[in-house]
Amino acid sequence: MDLSERIARRQQTTAARSVITRESALNPAAHLPEPIGRGAILERLLDALDPVFEGSIPEDIAVFGPSGAGKSAIVTSLFSHLNESFTEVSGSIGTTTRSGSAIPAAQFAYVNSRQIDSQFQFYHAILDTVSPDPVPRRGIGTDELRERLEATIQSTRPVVIGVDHVDDGEISVDTATELLEPVEESASLLVICNDTIDDWTGQSVTVPRYQTHALVDLLAERASYGLASGTVSHEIARKVARWADGDAHDALAALFGAAINAQQRGHEHVTSEDVTEGMEAVPEDCIQIGRVLALPENRRQVLLELLSVGPEASTISEIAEEIGRRTDLSPNTVQRFVYELAETGILERTVINRSTTDGRQPTTVVPRFPTLVFQRLEADF
Repeated sequence: MDLSERIARRQQTTAARSVITRESALNPAAHLPEPIGRGAILERLLDALDPVFEGSIPEDIAVFGPSGAGKSAIVTSLFSHLNESFTEVSGSIGTTTRSGSAIPAAQFAYVNSRQIDSQFQFYHAILDTVSPDPVPRRGIGTDELRERLEATIQSTRPVVIGVDHVDDGEISVDTATELLEPVEESASLLVICNDTIDDWTGQSVTVPRYQTHALVDLLAERASYGLASGTVSHEIARKVARWADGDAHDALAALFGAAINAQQRGHEHVTSEDVTEGMEAVPEDCIQIGRVLALPENRRQVLLELLSVGPEASTISEIAEEIGRRTDLSPNTVQRFVYELAETGILERTVINRSTTDGRQPTTVVPRFPTLVFQRLEADF
């Protein structure tokens, strides 16, 4: 047995001891290259984008659907494949590495508005896809970036700009439309959101919830990438899918949480008890984990400490004092962050039943995001 075989054997042995082998495959905020069970939706989107195949700019498109329906996964996968296809069609060798001079026949830029907090970042995210040259992050202003965008996006080739999470991100539909006015004759806007948009005049593509059998297939596919072989049975996947009621985010969060439980307990496979606790760690009307991970580091730090502060009946001021002792943040700052996170829906304020002399009932906060998944992913930041 040579050294390479010895190393490979150790890697296989280590992997066999671990329930979770590739956590990115279980992360609800990450997407596989190919969406599962969404062929019909992809066809409808391709129909809406059909003019690009003739070199024309399509109408603006709105992609609607409930949370967890896979809208982001569908659009990011489609954009990735279209960018590759149009680069090949254009005959541009090296364009994907920005070393070539040819321009693709069409381009598709994706912007996650949860990760955008300024006009500069918005323009930079688009240019990072459509510009043949590297785009600096320093030493350049927003106006110059906008001018670069105008110069880069030419009317001779269609450019589609997808803006995701316009419901809860920093860039709304109106803001995106306004920021893209300088290139409105040369580009079309594709927005992704949960709710319908008032007075929308463009095309619309509706993405329904997953059917149970499709969600089982999705969980099985993700498990095949992210978990040791044989870790999750079909019955377990079906139990999670039925519980999630068509929401892929919640289903993946529950499965991920169950796998975390199994690994911590030294189980060789995910048990029914692991799954039950994994589901309990996903609140009803759950906030997507991607929205939480997009928060500034100091807010995530407060949330992480909040999960370890007990008991649950602690008031907000008591929670702030305890987190202040554990971190370099002052209790006043922590309390401000907690109220801010409650206002945005990441946390939920609830009344504590205590006897008080002034009759006012104190409040505490409870998380509205998948706690086990957040703790696991936050440890990787």
